[in-house]
Amino acid sequence: MTHDEPLLRAFLLQRGVMERRIARRVGCRAAAADLVQDLFLRLWQRPPVDAHAAARYLTVSARNIATDHLRAVSHRAPRAAISPDLPDRSPAPDAVLAGRQELEAVEAALAALPERTRQAFLLNRVHERTCPEIAQLLGVSLATVERDIARALLACRAILDRG
Repeated sequence: MTHDEPLLRAFLLQRGVMERRIARRVGCRAAAADLVQDLFLRLWQRPPVDAHAAARYLTVSARNIATDHLRAVSHRAPRAAISPDLPDRSPAPDAVLAGRQELEAVEAALAALPERTRQAFLLNRVHERTCPEIAQLLGVSLATVERDIARALLACRAILDRG
């Protein structure tokens, strides 16, 4: 057994429960799935967790990540003015070009999606609307909104994975 197996086992056993709990807190199953995946990646990089403590550790961590997400969404503060004393951290021109090409590929993938799918995705990811809000705005069910967002995410990830 590797040092990370207790965490992996606990995560696999509790993933669905964590997603449902987080979805209730944040109001969107697609966002909850992303948060649970982010949580796992964060925890995987930490030191090993005792097998007996792994389940509780995941539960507390899931609650905390949902709370952090809600705080970030509701308290978007304007960025402070940048001090002129800071070194220039502008990206290199080739990195800018690569970023623009990636962005164009994602935009093309989104443009190829059905209109409602694209709208649901943009309302969620750009305009920070919850899934229930989007369902009401588009006049569709919550499950339809979540399916549309997941479909758009898969399209974006497929494009980024190719690059």
